[in-house]
Amino acid sequence: MHERYRGFIFATLTAIAVTIAVMVPQAPAQAADVICYNCPPQWADFATMLKEVKADLGYDIPFDNKNSGQALSQIIAEKGNPVADIVYYGVNFGMKAKAAGVIEPYKPKLSDQVPDGLKDPDGYWTTIHSGTLALFVNKDALGGTPVPACWKDLLKPQYNGMVGYLDPSSAAVGYVGAVAVNIALGGGDTDMTPAVDFFKKLHENQPIVPKQTSYARVVSGEIPILFDYDFNAYRAKYSENGHFEFVIPCEGTVVFPYVTSLVKGAPDKEKAEKVLDYFLSDKGQAMWANAYLRPARPVELPAAVKAKFLPDSEYGRAKSVDWAKMEALQNGFTERYLAAAH
Repeated sequence: MHERYRGFIFATLTAIAVTIAVMVPQAPAQAADVICYNCPPQWADFATMLKEVKADLGYDIPFDNKNSGQALSQIIAEKGNPVADIVYYGVNFGMKAKAAGVIEPYKPKLSDQVPDGLKDPDGYWTTIHSGTLALFVNKDALGGTPVPACWKDLLKPQYNGMVGYLDPSSAAVGYVGAVAVNIALGGGDTDMTPAVDFFKKLHENQPIVPKQTSYARVVSGEIPILFDYDFNAYRAKYSENGHFEFVIPCEGTVVFPYVTSLVKGAPDKEKAEKVLDYFLSDKGQAMWANAYLRPARPVELPAAVKAKFLPDSEYGRAKSVDWAKMEALQNGFTERYLAAAH
């Protein structure tokens, strides 16, 4: 077991040459039982989830701070000698992973209750929860500047240096932000021009563009406004010191599924399958809900949790889109975005 963990660290360091800015997972106190790429403690309350996996299944899973694109790059780099057992990422990266041949089919228990549009029909990826992408705002860090109400507000000079979004050329949440803007500003599923134009203008306002999860940077006030999900904003609003808001822009936004997959040739396949089952179990889905995520299975949010969300009338501006079509546009958007941002 210890030999395997040393191999895990070595492979992680090696993959840095393949995927820029991959953060090496923190070493746990003892050897890992299951390796999950892109299971960060400050995202979707993976800290609690992995603690409960340890309590209920007895498996140690180290935290891992990659984003979706970095996780995919690393399992591709390790295709001939897999290190990870499972991977968590945005649905568009699940589609890319299937095409790349680096994941294998597994249908977790109770996945038959996940709607068809939220799972690969052959079992290559399965949604475990979803979030609504909009604006996570630290009101105290605005210094008296009004809380923005619309995407276009962010282009105003008064928000210079205040807006952050994860790199859409790498992070799933970054590309979801681009899709949200594109749909909201009149684009569709065949043309990303409105998003390219928006980011070109926003770039003039000196945005902050990190690659990894930036929850702590919003809480600290370093990033006053971040393109992020409702679950992170509500977590801050109800558990951190300060004044935080989640704002669904007036033009609208999108809902995005996050999925898990079994890595092809996973070193601990049997344990990995049990972890994937756990994520979709009654307890697992309840834990995601308590962290303000929308469960993948059709279960009601607890009343105490639902009461902390924005009203349904606000969520009426959040739309579902065909992510297979948006995945097909991602490479073209990335090239245009990078050209416009430099």
